[in-house]
Amino acid sequence: MWGSYCDGVLEKRAPYRQAHLDGLNAQKEAGTLITIGPTKDIKMVFGIYDAEDEDTVRKLVESDPYWQNGIWTEYEIREWIQAL
Repeated sequence: MWGSYCDGVLEKRAPYRQAHLDGLNAQKEAGTLITIGPTKDIKMVFGIYDAEDEDTVRKLVESDPYWQNGIWTEYEIREWIQAL
């Protein structure tokens, strides 16, 4: 998953950050989320999920407080094949 952050993300995310992190930790514990994080310039987010299908990942992204409150402004999912 590649996504974009809103302008002023560091200030705007504050009210939603703990709920966001709690949800990500639950996904990680369930084995669905492999890793996620921002680019160094905090303009984009990148995540790797291990899910049955794209719809499962969309549901996870769209239930995240960052998506629901406009911190993530857009996203796209690309199926990835691990070569090595």
